[in-house]
Amino acid sequence: MNPLVYKVGTKLLGVHQWVYDVTDGRIGRSIGGRPMLLLRHVGAKTGKHRTSALLYVPYEKSYAVIASKGGDPKHPGWYHNLVANPDVEVQVGRDKVAVRARVAEGDEREKLWTQADTINEGQYAQYQSLTDRKIPVVVLDPR
Repeated sequence: MNPLVYKVGTKLLGVHQWVYDVTDGRIGRSIGGRPMLLLRHVGAKTGKHRTSALLYVPYEKSYAVIASKGGDPKHPGWYHNLVANPDVEVQVGRDKVAVRARVAEGDEREKLWTQADTINEGQYAQYQSLTDRKIPVVVLDPR
């Protein structure tokens, strides 16, 4: 992946996250036709409250997100935070839901990966081709 494209994409996502957050979900529920949520989590090392805007897949009463980090060799920070502190909150539009994070495995992971890659127009498959790590699929189940 072109690093410049990734940096521009990351900056745009940051603006999108800011708009989503400051409008309390009135604006930002999707970007480019892709469904987005705000993940509110706690830093594993710092204990600071963090927010991440992520593409999601609706899954029964849950949500699935992909820890791609653009195909980086390391997992995104929010993934490490969820492993350390799985009880978090998501905001979808104006709705806020307490959830517990877990990593999908086996058939469940494959099903959700395929759905997410379709929604993201093949971008996750491209990210996977850039890294040796198996990109995690995280399910956020309502508590």
